[in-house]
Amino acid sequence: MTIAEDAARLGLHKVGGRPPLRDYVADVWKRRAFIYSMSRFKIESENQQNSLGMFWVILKPLLNALVYGMIFGFLLPSDTRPPHFVEFLIIGVFIFEFFSQSWTAGGKAITNNAALVQSLAFPRMVLPLAAVTQRFLQFLPTVGIMLAFLMIAGNAPQLHWILIIPIFALYYVFNCGLALVTARLAAHWRDVNNFLPFLTRFFFYTTGIFFSVEERFGPHKATASKEATEGHPTIITISHFQPVHEFLSLARSALLPGNSYTIDERYWLYASVWSIGLFVFGVWFFWRAEERYGRVD
Repeated sequence: MTIAEDAARLGLHKVGGRPPLRDYVADVWKRRAFIYSMSRFKIESENQQNSLGMFWVILKPLLNALVYGMIFGFLLPSDTRPPHFVEFLIIGVFIFEFFSQSWTAGGKAITNNAALVQSLAFPRMVLPLAAVTQRFLQFLPTVGIMLAFLMIAGNAPQLHWILIIPIFALYYVFNCGLALVTARLAAHWRDVNNFLPFLTRFFFYTTGIFFSVEERFGPHKATASKEATEGHPTIITISHFQPVHEFLSLARSALLPGNSYTIDERYWLYASVWSIGLFVFGVWFFWRAEERYGRVD
């Protein structure tokens, strides 16, 4: 009998080994309370040294929306702005902030916790999941601020506002999947984290945070001041399958008043496929390298 067989007979397991995927996922699920507790602790520890404390959770996205609103409010001609521009911008900034922070924090989840990974035996997947959960908990108060601002702007609460619940649930799952993929890549190639700020900036300026992709690049009818144009159908097609744009579009269609911003109903299908597909792939992709996290070469 080999040493491995003898250890298995006695119920002993290899430290840092990779269990079967089903057992691994079950082990992660058992630690869901730890994921939540770790997320809350991280939020408190990041803000306890600041004079304003937890108020920064709300103040940061508000300042971002204010800065972008002032800049692009002046740069964009009034006839090119989407309807309800201020509300349009705030929804875009707040929702994109969750994506960018989750991607960045999730990518660093393993590398920033190297000592923890090397010293304790636990499923490493809890780290990127905790990173995204932390950003989601920070995102929830901004949703309340966003809804309050819409009401202050004169938009009465509507029944279809409740659609943001499944939208943000899918958005959370999507960001978890993205964080799992990025966390594994960054653990083995540290340069990934250096690329993330440029990638998030690229998505910010191309996703339609402060302009409507459909109105800017779609076909335009002839008017007294300009001729009819066919637009840029390739850009429109790409945007249809760009997940962050899909989530922004779904949220805006649910929250903005009347028919000021309508979207393709297929976005629900596309966003669901992106979220579930990326999460399932991310779980498998991250699990495949479980034995390699924390290894000192």
